[in-house]
This record gives sequence, C-alpha cells and structure tokens, in this order.
Amino acid sequence: MWARDPELAKHIYERGANPRYLPGFTLPPGLGATADLEKACHDADLLVVGVPTHGFRAILADARPYLRPWVPVVSLAKGLERGSLLRMTQIIRDELAGHPAAALTGPNLAKEIMAGQAAASVIATEDLDVAKALQSVMQRGLFRIYVNHDVIGCELGGALKNVVAIATGIAQGLGVGDNTRAAVVCRGLAEVTRLGVAMGGEAPTFAGLAGMGDLIATCMSPLSRNRTLGEQLGAGRALAEILGATRTVAEGVGTAYTVHELAERHGVEMPVCQEVYRVLTGEIPASEAYRGLTPYRQAGHEREPG
Repeated sequence: MWARDPELAKHIYERGANPRYLPGFTLPPGLGATADLEKACHDADLLVVGVPTHGFRAILADARPYLRPWVPVVSLAKGLERGSLLRMTQIIRDELAGHPAAALTGPNLAKEIMAGQAAASVIATEDLDVAKALQSVMQRGLFRIYVNHDVIGCELGGALKNVVAIATGIAQGLGVGDNTRAAVVCRGLAEVTRLGVAMGGEAPTFAGLAGMGDLIATCMSPLSRNRTLGEQLGAGRALAEILGATRTVAEGVGTAYTVHELAERHGVEMPVCQEVYRVLTGEIPASEAYRGLTPYRQAGHEREPG
C-alpha cells in the first residue's frame, strides 16, 4: 500500500492499523505500506488506485515510470474529472496506454467490509477475460465480486449516485421524513439512469449493484460521506465549514458540477441533481431544496418521473 504521508505509511507498516481513515480496525498482517511510489509499483502485478478523483490523473502520471507493461489498473474512485468530464478508466487509458483498465464499484462501505460483513461488488471492464482474472484475485470470503462489461454504466452509476446521496442527506438534516427520502432516491435513480443511457451506458446496469445497490447504501447509511455532508447542509452548516472539518473526500460535491454540465450537454432533465447543484453553488439555501415536495395541487394528474 502506498500512502502520500510518510508518517501514516510508517504507522500502517509498524502497527498494522490506519487510525486516520479506519480507526478501531486491525489491518491484515501481510499488508505492508510505504511512502515510496516506486517501491509500491515496481513489482506489482496489479495496480489498484484508490485516490480521490482530483488527484487521480497526477498519481497515474507519477506511477507511470515504475509500472511494468500490461499490468492491469483498477480504479476505486467514484467520480468524474472536473473540466474534462472523463471517467476514471478513460484517464487510465490516457495516462497508462496499453494497460487494461477496470473499475471496482458497488455498495462497498469500507468499515462494514473491514468488520467482515458480507458485501457485493462489480468489476467492470470490456474484456471479460480480464474481468474474470481480476475477480479471482480480488474476491475473498464474504466479499463477492461480479463482472460486468458495461464500464460506462458502472462508472456513471458509482459517480452520479453521490449527488443523489447529498440530496437525501439534506432531507435527513431537514427532517422531512422517510417517505420524502424514498421519493428522492427513486426519482434520483431515474435521473441517473436517463443520463447514463444518454452517455452510452446500459439501462439494466443502473438497476443492479453498480446502480441501485450503490445508491441505496450511499443514500441510507450514516457511514456515507456524501449523505453525511448533505445532512450537515440540511442542518444549516456552511459547505466550506463542513469540508474544512474532515480529512475524507465527499466526491458528490465535485460530481454535482460535472453532472450539471453533462445534463446540459446531453439535454437530460435532472431536477434532483440540479437542486443539489444550486445548494452547493450557494444559489439557494439547503432549506429551500425541498420546497417543491408538497402535496400536488392537481392530485392524480402527475406522471411518475421515469
């Protein structure tokens, strides 16, 4: 394992624990750690990249001189690159040409996996032979991995659901009720699916682990960074204050901006994600984000969004 901070790498190596990001858990005894990127990459048969999207391209470029040819590269990041609007596997192809690119995604809350609870994930890459090889290497015990060729759908499902999770967190912070949150999750899934299909993803993917499964976990769990951020916004805290008080990254903040651009580019209506974008940009306070979810004045004449 590579860590940017030498002190954290030393702590993981010497004490078998990561108190900064996984407090209370003991790491596997065979897991080493280093702050030396060359040492971490040079002999690797598989490179798994678990850094936030804003640093994803730079770390690939830094690792490029040390990586042997044809080593598969798996992204754990659930987001899109600001500016280019690229998915992470596209960035892998940009920076590490010739290396098979894949994404591992799904409802995977790290602390539950560390606690040994059952979880299911998806390895997505166009080459199913590569996917099956990665599946056999990464699947362990109650951590089950399925394969999917729809890389676009899987990556977009993992990225876009973070924006919906912020919306459900705001609902929690405002105390609007579980019925309202359920409505937002369902309408959010419809939005994510519409945009995902418009960008080349397959509709069934968004009803599976990489879509609905990840959406449910991220929207409902108090362990979710994006849902927690939304909850604090709903409780009246300022975005800058929330971001300044945590070491972890809520990818949904950056993704809200890229989703706004992508929705306009593809002509897709995304009202839930648009409201989150307006809250994050300061156009409206979080308390106004749910002003439209009141009883319909013309009951029986509304169609369910789809």
